[in-house]
Amino acid sequence: MTVVDTSVWIDYVNGVNTPQVLLLDQLLEHERIVIGDLILAEFLQGFKQDKDVQKAKEMMELFDYYDFVGRDIAIQATNNFRLLRKKGITIRKTIDVLIATFCIEHGFYLLHSDKDFDPMETVLGLKVRK
Repeated sequence: MTVVDTSVWIDYVNGVNTPQVLLLDQLLEHERIVIGDLILAEFLQGFKQDKDVQKAKEMMELFDYYDFVGRDIAIQATNNFRLLRKKGITIRKTIDVLIATFCIEHGFYLLHSDKDFDPMETVLGLKVRK
């Protein structure tokens, strides 16, 4: 299963043809897609019109949903953040560490277009769709 990050969903709904969007098109036909609380919140807050928010909610209901954050993920994300920092890598957004940690702990792939995930792939073993 693959978690699709907000960075890809935004390009997808805006019709931006990135390599990640093209891969998402393929994955939608052949694989189970995962969304979760953090991605859902980030994605929905980007819409200005109520009708667009409603359409986006309906689209997101098609995918497997997980609560990404709980006590265990929060603690492990803290450990991951601190490990990266000890190696001289500072991740700008806590939410990215939480998403990556969820994927690592559940063995899910992540499809993203956010460079902050790159060191989590190399240092923490985050599995990424490319």
